[in-house]
Amino acid sequence: MTDKLHPDQNPAPEANEDHILAHDVDQEPIEENRRLFEGGVAKFVAALAIVYSSFHLYSLNIAPLETWSFRIVHIAGALVLGFILFAGARFASAGEGPVRHRWTTWISAVFMVPALYALYQTYSFHQLILEGTPRIPGDLETWHFGWPLLAATGMGIVMSWFHHAGRSRFSVPDVILIVCSVTVAAYFLVVYNTSMRMSTGTSFAPVGISFAAIAGTALIMELTRRLTGLALVVIGLVFLVYVFAGPYLPGFLGYPGLSVQRFFSQVYTDAGILGPTTAVSSTYIILFIVFAAFLQASKVGDYFVNFAFAAAGRTRGGPAKVSIFASGLMGMINGTSAGNVVSTGSLTIPLMKKVGYSKQSAGAVEAAASTGGQIMPPIMGAGAFIMAEITGIPYTEIAIAAIIPAILYFASVYFMVDFEAAKTGMRGMRDDELPKLRTMIKQCYLFVPIIILIVALFMGYSVIRAGTLATVSAAVVSWFSPNKMGIKKILEALEIGSYMAIQIIVVCAAAGVIVGVISLTGVGARFSVLLLDVAEASQLLALIFAMFISILLGMGMPTTAAYAVAASVVAPGLVQLGIDPLTAHFFVFYFAVVSAITPPVALASYAAAGISGANAMETSVASFRIGIAAFIVPFMFFYNGALLMDAGWFDIARAVVTALFGVYMLSGGVMGWFARVGAKPLTRVLLIAAAFLMIEGGLWTDLTGIALAVIAFLAQRQRRSPSNPAVV
Repeated sequence: MTDKLHPDQNPAPEANEDHILAHDVDQEPIEENRRLFEGGVAKFVAALAIVYSSFHLYSLNIAPLETWSFRIVHIAGALVLGFILFAGARFASAGEGPVRHRWTTWISAVFMVPALYALYQTYSFHQLILEGTPRIPGDLETWHFGWPLLAATGMGIVMSWFHHAGRSRFSVPDVILIVCSVTVAAYFLVVYNTSMRMSTGTSFAPVGISFAAIAGTALIMELTRRLTGLALVVIGLVFLVYVFAGPYLPGFLGYPGLSVQRFFSQVYTDAGILGPTTAVSSTYIILFIVFAAFLQASKVGDYFVNFAFAAAGRTRGGPAKVSIFASGLMGMINGTSAGNVVSTGSLTIPLMKKVGYSKQSAGAVEAAASTGGQIMPPIMGAGAFIMAEITGIPYTEIAIAAIIPAILYFASVYFMVDFEAAKTGMRGMRDDELPKLRTMIKQCYLFVPIIILIVALFMGYSVIRAGTLATVSAAVVSWFSPNKMGIKKILEALEIGSYMAIQIIVVCAAAGVIVGVISLTGVGARFSVLLLDVAEASQLLALIFAMFISILLGMGMPTTAAYAVAASVVAPGLVQLGIDPLTAHFFVFYFAVVSAITPPVALASYAAAGISGANAMETSVASFRIGIAAFIVPFMFFYNGALLMDAGWFDIARAVVTALFGVYMLSGGVMGWFARVGAKPLTRVLLIAAAFLMIEGGLWTDLTGIALAVIAFLAQRQRRSPSNPAVV
């Protein structure tokens, strides 16, 4: 199995005589519960991963499968690989596992029998259907398939919580879960490829669908817990409880109710788990993750970071500015804020501390920059593809609309970093500490895969075709670099792609459960009514309410799941307020993204704090401050559609100029630095007021904002004397 960067491993730039700072910055971190197999077992697991990635590329480009069948196999493959790779409990220390925890193995071995029996029954159901049986007998499905499957799934999950084996050993409880995952997929493939599919959600649905859906949902939630923690699982369970508790709740939360059989017979369809989130993860997301894996194998990620160091490392606070560019580029591709923090932050955070940034500031800059990568077109961490799937708006239109808001966000973070560097007198890096810009320019052909991707998309190629061309070009371009991709490297990239994809796939499936609850119970529509009621008092108040709900729903969740859930709950209400669908979904998307740097649950900030050694809460507060523009930009493009390219060119140009001026004022006010001198509280208030006046984009508000900025500038100029130009 491919070696990958461990969070504790920090590159040592001083050891590189050629001053090429970045090495393996795009390597995925090895999670604490990730198994590390050896020898033949490692090769077997690698082969499974390669087959999984290859299956998707083959199905997407050469021989497409029937839609539901493809998504079922897609989820099942992720579950199988996930339970192989990720343990449900801590690993045993040397000599502990086989003796102390033998009882979990024996109990699990007993429950392997019902798991295998349920799997066998799916074969017998298939034979019955081939023989022309119109409907599988209910008693057979209940007692010979359903209850054995649930018993094996439940006991496998519970035993995995207590089974502490060595890091290189298979777990018997997890083998049960693998068998159950295959059983669930096999049953759905058998039943959904017949006319029985049409009965889902009715009293005529085969009872086995409900049993398989309950087991499948439990497996998805358990793997989600292992990969992302409890946040998404708890939210999912709250929504599931609501399905059955809803009829007893007062007010707008109440609804007529659904039976267990009716709900679960429909949740594992395109109304839930097999719906939009899985549709995107099984096509666009996995394709672009494989693309990212090819870039990783050809060391393009290293080039991105080294190029950023060569271009911006000399400026004051250079490593922080490098972090903005490098983390933005990498975050755009890999689709996870916290993961990007760990990969690029392992290099940039120590260097920021070296030039004078505090531990909190270094971690905060990296967290804010990595989070910003999720809103950077053209890939936007896969968010653009989910938005296109949910809204029906063409992907290219979404990518174009995202350009100006992304520029505003990164400009704001850059200004924040620059002002802090000026305020504290930080230095840049010396020439002898940096890669040579001339050398980096000679290797600019490594940008070709991303250029091909963008050009192909805007030439009208499908997203799948454009992504495939970009992936192939990454391999071809590598032949002109020191890191040539042969057959071995290509297989390695396919293997890495599968490992990288597991988390996002299972998160999308878990989000599908929540989306299913929202659509089947109608709670989203009732929330829209509530939002309309609030809007009668104040539309701005309704937007603020929507902002808080989007952030709360996204806390502790990866970007993909955060947006999918918030889009189902909040966006429909905004659309009913008369807001353009693109604006409404961008509004929700931004706040779902920035939940990663919003206290008290800020995943990206916590990951950065782990590297910098700072207090996690202090880092999250600092990253919130640095990324504050992301909390204002959505209101800016709500009041001024030109920021989403929804206007004439003159209006767009004016909006960009005034908005950039606004975020500059905001940065100066937040950081307390303006016109090359420290700002007093009153001046900071003037700057922040000027920034807020730029939000609406009207002529008079812009002129008023400029007037306040001029007053602040004159006040700052009086404070600065020729003999002391840096008054704090």
